[in-house]
Amino acid sequence: MPEGDSLHRIARELEALVGESVSVELPHPRARSLGLERLQGRKLESVQAFGKQLLLRFEGGLVLRSHLGMSGRWRRLDAAATPTGRPWLVLRGERHVAAQWNGPTLELSRGEPALELGPDILAEPLLLEEMLASLRSTAQERALGEVLIDQRLLAGVGNIWRAEGLWRARLSPWRQLAKTEDDDLRRLLAETTGAMRESLNGHRARYAVYRRRGRPCPRCGTPIESCAQADAARTAYWCPGCQAD
Repeated sequence: MPEGDSLHRIARELEALVGESVSVELPHPRARSLGLERLQGRKLESVQAFGKQLLLRFEGGLVLRSHLGMSGRWRRLDAAATPTGRPWLVLRGERHVAAQWNGPTLELSRGEPALELGPDILAEPLLLEEMLASLRSTAQERALGEVLIDQRLLAGVGNIWRAEGLWRARLSPWRQLAKTEDDDLRRLLAETTGAMRESLNGHRARYAVYRRRGRPCPRCGTPIESCAQADAARTAYWCPGCQAD
């Protein structure tokens, strides 16, 4: 599933259509019942990524919310280009085309949608104290690896960046919030944000622990371990040698 850095990258690409009035194409039959034709001829006023959500705001107060799930994607194309396959939605401006494939969520609302999400980890400026307060608002017996991907507490972190952020901060995904000092949480949040910003800005770093079970930790050489964690059973990756429990 695309994480917050991917959504912010998409938002940057689609900003090329801001200020243009768009025509709407709905090649996929599943998208024709969503009311998206209401965007026809409207000016795109802004594009914002918030966590794993993408918000496209149009004149007249209409807001399109997109969540890509596991298989959805957006692409920006030149105006003369024809998107391949059967996109759910094509927004065609004077200079660019934005196309979205495979949903699963495209919702159009008048006014801001109720997202019920925690602070965006990639917000500018960094909302460090707000994120800390959000993590402290939940049950403190919960583990770090569980709360980092709880979008109600912290928006934008998925399985990749929880693994890499915890490794950078030298903290175990199994460590409880109750046993973690505020300064350690601040370090964890800053390291996770830093890793995601590097990705957003085009730095393709090699993963230290994600999907590296059994391989040596690049910091201490201990074999990486992995295990399903919490009710969602998302796989946690960590180094038992240098990530403190």
